[in-house]
Amino acid sequence: MITYEPFWTTLKLRNMTTYTLINKYRISSSLIHRLRHNKPISTVTINDLCEILECDVTGIIKFTED
Repeated sequence: MITYEPFWTTLKLRNMTTYTLINKYRISSSLIHRLRHNKPISTVTINDLCEILECDVTGIIKFTED
């Protein structure tokens, strides 16, 4: 199972909020909803988040066996 738990940690470490992502970087509120509920997102979106947060993929997603 893929979770976005590291995303929330990385966001906090970068002193950013979802408000900043939505208003400064034009990330949609529906994407934030998808992240909160561990719904699928595209690799393009993961790439964009990595660039914004200046991290690698492990700063956004985590895989754990079911």
